[in-house]
Amino acid sequence: MSVIYLLLTLSILVAIVFFIAFIYSVKKGQYDDSYTPSVRMLFDDELVKEVKKTSKN
Repeated sequence: MSVIYLLLTLSILVAIVFFIAFIYSVKKGQYDDSYTPSVRMLFDDELVKEVKKTSKN
């Protein structure tokens, strides 16, 4: 039974470490998308046409 408590404690600690690493990377801008805004203007017309087609139905 003590092994279960040990494994549970270790798994919670690992989960906390990964959560802290995730929060750190988000705050440092790791997941910022710098590519999509530069090409979004190239595809705006296609998106508007698709919205108009779906709104007519």
